[in-house]
Amino acid sequence: VLPGQRAGKMAAPMELFCWSGGWGLPSVDLDSLAVLTYARFTGAPLKVHKISNPWRSPSGTLPALRTSHGEVISVPHKIITHLRKEKFNADYDLSARQGADTLAFVSLLEEKLLPVLIHTFWIDAKNYVEVTRKWYAEAMPFPLNFFLPGRMQRQHMERLQLLCGEHRPEHEEELEKELYQEARECLTLLSQRLGSQRFFFGDAPASLDAFVFSYLALLLQVKLPSGKLQAHLRGLHNLCAYCTHILSLYFPWDGAEVPPPRPTPVSPETEEEPYRRRTQILSVLAGLAAMVGYALLSGIVSIQRATPARTPGTGALGMAEEDEE
Repeated sequence: VLPGQRAGKMAAPMELFCWSGGWGLPSVDLDSLAVLTYARFTGAPLKVHKISNPWRSPSGTLPALRTSHGEVISVPHKIITHLRKEKFNADYDLSARQGADTLAFVSLLEEKLLPVLIHTFWIDAKNYVEVTRKWYAEAMPFPLNFFLPGRMQRQHMERLQLLCGEHRPEHEEELEKELYQEARECLTLLSQRLGSQRFFFGDAPASLDAFVFSYLALLLQVKLPSGKLQAHLRGLHNLCAYCTHILSLYFPWDGAEVPPPRPTPVSPETEEEPYRRRTQILSVLAGLAAMVGYALLSGIVSIQRATPARTPGTGALGMAEEDEE
């Protein structure tokens, strides 16, 4: 049993759908990574589906949890709350003071680090084109890879506006400097709070560690062409060691996954194989139908000696079946 995990009765099976891994991380998505990490901390018995097509999620978004009762939860905080109700509570041994500190630091992360994380991966032009869009476009199946990355970028832009408020284009550079300065101060504060401890509240991980790790690991692991905040984080050695420790202890295999542009699991490609094969078969059938039609119309093939209605009827029936399928 790893630190923070509790031995006990196995809960009913639950299924977690999350973004697949890359960049040396078990998932490339902030929310998916936080939920995955919390589940590993508590030893929650989840059947994990790492996918690169959000439309295959029961909610149409990632992450999403399908409970043992068939309920679907798609908000990260609500997923963690449900796991707590199922007796997988990483904060069970925390004092009231530590619980209050958890809420305060999670709010700090969302206020100071989240805007910069969104800006780094989705707004910064070089990072978006060379890293973010590249990974999602290569990981997603056709034709989703042509339009979903752009839609996701617009959604993140809207989220950033909600976090920072409306601002005029001429003030963007000033706002960016302010955001990155606050993010650097936040990282320094986290480093001071962690000190020489293994986790934020001692020797066992809590929910705060899951959230902090998800933010830091993305900034630390990805090779960014424009890494303004990355350089500052790498200078905070205890936070770097903290991330490495969690990766090696709780994700010994996932953390070794192949970096971009390839998604790490091969199962999504395997699962898409039947659809790809069906498309190929349909293409061949359509080509054959076109060739037969051309031969009949041009008089290359004569059907005088054949049963009049049989061949056209059979072909029509076959095409109707293909249309229905």
